[in-house]
Amino acid sequence: MRRTTFHRTSLAAASLLLLAACGSQSGNDSNDNHAGSGSGTVSTSPSAASPSDATRCVSVGDLTAQDNGSTYCMAVGGRLRLNLDGTRQRPWKAVTASGSALRAANAGIVLQPGDASAAYEAVAPGTVTLSSTRPVCAQPTAPGGVSCKAIQEWRVTVRVN
Repeated sequence: MRRTTFHRTSLAAASLLLLAACGSQSGNDSNDNHAGSGSGTVSTSPSAASPSDATRCVSVGDLTAQDNGSTYCMAVGGRLRLNLDGTRQRPWKAVTASGSALRAANAGIVLQPGDASAAYEAVAPGTVTLSSTRPVCAQPTAPGGVSCKAIQEWRVTVRVN
């Protein structure tokens, strides 16, 4: 009988592939149909984090769920509006802003249950993190239904110059 031995290199490579696969889910629903383009005046510059990440500089921007993890830069006076499309079963929480470089502006009325909408104006130099969360799984509709406690997080960093 032949004995099979795993090498440390093979084990390390398999671990990396497994970890990469776990982080590759986009978390998008069929209801999330936005392009997430960060529309407005946009230019990109490479970020120190990785070649695929970029800081997008905008004067006016529209953010969606697809902008999760992005970094934006803008000058004082710039405006951001964001719309996160959710559902009744998987609603987005209200967007929070940590930092004082952005001031909340009138975002209008949210028409669909589960959506989160917000608008901000850049008022001072600094860095702000915008964030929201929603459940990954819908709540069971019948007793004994399967449920999960996982949370999807949405986060964007805004640097005001």
